[in-house]
Amino acid sequence: MNTISNSTRAALVCGIAALALPASGSAQEQWEDAPAETTAENTLTVTGAFPADISGLPDGPEIDGFISAQADDRIQVTSEDGTQTVVFVANATEIKSRGGFLGLGRTSLDDSQLFNGVPVTVRTVQWDQGLIAQRISMKESDLKTAAMIQRGTQQGFAEQTAATEALRGRVADIDNYNVKGTTNVYFDTGEYALSGQAQSQLCGAAAQADAMDNALLLVVGYTDSTGSYEINQELSEKRAERVVNYLQQQCGWKPYRMLTPTGMAQADPVADNSTDYGKQQNRRVAVNILVSKAVDGM
Repeated sequence: MNTISNSTRAALVCGIAALALPASGSAQEQWEDAPAETTAENTLTVTGAFPADISGLPDGPEIDGFISAQADDRIQVTSEDGTQTVVFVANATEIKSRGGFLGLGRTSLDDSQLFNGVPVTVRTVQWDQGLIAQRISMKESDLKTAAMIQRGTQQGFAEQTAATEALRGRVADIDNYNVKGTTNVYFDTGEYALSGQAQSQLCGAAAQADAMDNALLLVVGYTDSTGSYEINQELSEKRAERVVNYLQQQCGWKPYRMLTPTGMAQADPVADNSTDYGKQQNRRVAVNILVSKAVDGM
């Protein structure tokens, strides 16, 4: 049986967060539906108005995670290790999305677009009544996915929403997955174009997964060690994006059966980067077929 690597495990966290997005409900209802420890321990009462200028407040921690609950003036962010942090959203809070996998072009948003389940990075400042978000950043692709599920009553989306809801209860724990197969496709140095062989392999992987009940795909992009981390991160994300687009547009793989793709730069190499052959093996995208142990074989 295949095992889940550390990088795949990290990628699963964001993927499952996307599947767990609520289909409807007000912000207050979403907060009330959060776990008991959220409403008891993490709910804060504000006395007085937020400061109009927060630039002079001392820096707080930078928080990575996903939005797991929200109310009128605050959000709860759950980190990968399960830590839940309540952060106030003030008028001075900047809310930004990064456009595209290169992260070029930032769009200003408002707090109505802080959907549950969206992976975010929150830069905070310290206030006497708690943490205030100085900037909330998210990927445009994650925001679009969340918005689609949030608008689940739109025509043509009902079938996908129902399928998402059916899957949501089956993927509660990332340690409960069986990896049924992994297909690696490879790239030239600095490139993210798919070869003819790679295209054929991707549709083969989709067909293999489609023959399995309850199968999901997790796509993870990688690079070799050539170049800076920043360049490799962007390149690994573009490779993952290209594979996802091909799987969905050419191989017919349904978006609701796709966990959120990610790029891992040069992390988790499968071969020695000191040789040309090793670098060739590391310039890859892994397409993992996952089935929850709870439903495997059903």
